[in-house]
Amino acid sequence: MTSLRIVFAGTPEFGLPCLDAIAMSPHQIAAIYTQPDRPAGRGRKLQGSAVKTWAQTHHIPVYQPAHFKDQTTIDELAKLSPDVLIVIAYGLILPRKVLAIPRLGCINVHASLLPRWRGASPIQQAILHGDKQTGITIMQMDVGMDTGDMLNRVHYDIETHETAGTLHDQLANLASTPLLSTLADLAAGKAHAVKQDNALATYAPKINKEDAQIHWHQSATTIDQQIRAFNPWPIAYTNINALAFRVHEAVVMPMQASQAPGTILAIDKQGLLVNTGHQALLIKKIQLPGGKIISIADYLNSGREQLRVNMVLGSPNPLTQTLNHEEK
Repeated sequence: MTSLRIVFAGTPEFGLPCLDAIAMSPHQIAAIYTQPDRPAGRGRKLQGSAVKTWAQTHHIPVYQPAHFKDQTTIDELAKLSPDVLIVIAYGLILPRKVLAIPRLGCINVHASLLPRWRGASPIQQAILHGDKQTGITIMQMDVGMDTGDMLNRVHYDIETHETAGTLHDQLANLASTPLLSTLADLAAGKAHAVKQDNALATYAPKINKEDAQIHWHQSATTIDQQIRAFNPWPIAYTNINALAFRVHEAVVMPMQASQAPGTILAIDKQGLLVNTGHQALLIKKIQLPGGKIISIADYLNSGREQLRVNMVLGSPNPLTQTLNHEEK
């Protein structure tokens, strides 16, 4: 196999399995680009990305430009003379001048079956909309948002109780095989690009914390999808009076009560049963402000009485101050 000189651009943990695979292949990682260090944790100390940590562990040069708007930054990348630039969840826009630098172009590993779910949150949107299948697409990058020609696709069947966290891990591990296959095809001059059907495109916007508020007039299935899609971030939440709490796990119950949506129908060690617009939802795990994730059984054992039968969850207010000021 022909060895390629690679520059890798990525930021979060999603790219790490692919980095591991490339490191074990005949290809050479000449440099890694990742976003600048960001404040994190209670002390708000600057913290490098997961990809930066990986690069330092493997003694690979790291570059952290804030953008590619100045020629100096572009020239710096050009001096690395990459055969290919691999982009995985980098988070910065690459202008046409950057895309033109690598001899074999820039390829992107995207966590959906394009053209479905172009954009920032493909994993969350697949769960949020009840998709039965998703996957990985390797595409040749152009100046559009995830609009480039497709070089490889692999499918993944979404499990019934999949969360964004578990799906993230599955797709991250799934991506390395088609990526290495695509690199081999590029090196051999055998890569076959297929254009996307723009008429089938859907978009995955950036997730905001406010998106996670539960609206109980929706169906139990829709709310369950929301809970799973927003786990591990920003975590679905609801409130009653001044108390806001996060919902980490729930199960759809095939029953319907006459009470208003959001009404607590029962609470026992099995969970918190809440009526919805269609069917009911049995909440299994919650997180009170400032507390740990606990089961409803543990909540009952704690002697708390904020949640009682016939109370109605939900409020017209958006995110409460309690959750707004909590550390993620």
